[in-house]
Amino acid sequence: MPIIIQHNTVVPIYEQIVAQFRQQIADHDFSAGDALPSVRRLARDLQISALTVKKAYDQLEQAGLIQTVQGKGSFVAKIDPTIEKEQQRQELEATFDAAITRARQLGLTDAQIRALVALLLEEAE
Repeated sequence: MPIIIQHNTVVPIYEQIVAQFRQQIADHDFSAGDALPSVRRLARDLQISALTVKKAYDQLEQAGLIQTVQGKGSFVAKIDPTIEKEQQRQELEATFDAAITRARQLGLTDAQIRALVALLLEEAE
């Protein structure tokens, strides 16, 4: 369950941390109540600023994925299954949106995109 930082990408480090913890929580590598590494320890391990880790933890907390208890640390929050499903749906929507945008950049019409999706759906059955 290590966090791996890529310094040769345009994705900010805090976003990389958020994405990896989100994925680990979604994959059930963490259970509700599990402690995350302290901000200082993760910053030291990754050799980055503690402020960067704090920003990532703040975003995870805003998303309802972790809870921070003053003086005790950050813990994986109990996630309501309906909220988890909604988050997964939103991620899937974003993936479709990116694919549609890319298809339009390649010059495909909406009708061609629909036909391609229909074909892919048939092949998936």
